[in-house]
Amino acid sequence: MDQARQDAAEERLRLLAEEVRQCHRCQLRRSAQHVVFGEGNPRAALVFVGEGPGAEEDRLGRPFVGAAGQLLDKMLAAMGMTRFEHAYILNIVKCRPPGNRIPTEAERLACRPHLDAQMTLIDPIIVVLLGSTALQTLIDPAARISRWRGRWIVRDNRWFMPTYHPAALLRNPEWKRPVWADLKQVLDKYRALVDPNHESPYYPLPPRDIRS
Repeated sequence: MDQARQDAAEERLRLLAEEVRQCHRCQLRRSAQHVVFGEGNPRAALVFVGEGPGAEEDRLGRPFVGAAGQLLDKMLAAMGMTRFEHAYILNIVKCRPPGNRIPTEAERLACRPHLDAQMTLIDPIIVVLLGSTALQTLIDPAARISRWRGRWIVRDNRWFMPTYHPAALLRNPEWKRPVWADLKQVLDKYRALVDPNHESPYYPLPPRDIRS
């Protein structure tokens, strides 16, 4: 995408965020303090998709800023990335479900046009699906994260990698190892499709074959 088209897409994303903040398509907006649109690099080739805002996200109007978000930032750092430079972070629904319950099918459907518009404007190459709700909404309603995680899915010229949600890792620390294996696959794909020289402190580039 050339510079002019990138600038236009970024402006449309800003306008979309303003539109979404006025949304009342479902009942979630009634109890939410903020509409949490998403944040990061609007030109990122890598997007992380979660379920919905929690209490801290609802309070601040930002995605993944509570305990699970702090863990996600650590995961990004292990990949040699930050949310504002290398990635864009968003959720399936933009308003907090009461009590952090799973959003209903009707709530997901109501928010789906916003999600689709975000994905179109950001136009990522790689999408990490954090947890069952993201996987079921974007790939298969019957999918189970325990069976699908760690497997690449190609749809609409994008590479989707399902893995466990950071909140699940806080409850089940033994899942951190398989999630890191999934993220290493993401790094491999990122190096293959986006930046062959991207460095990671815990998953360095393979030695180059130096021949005389």
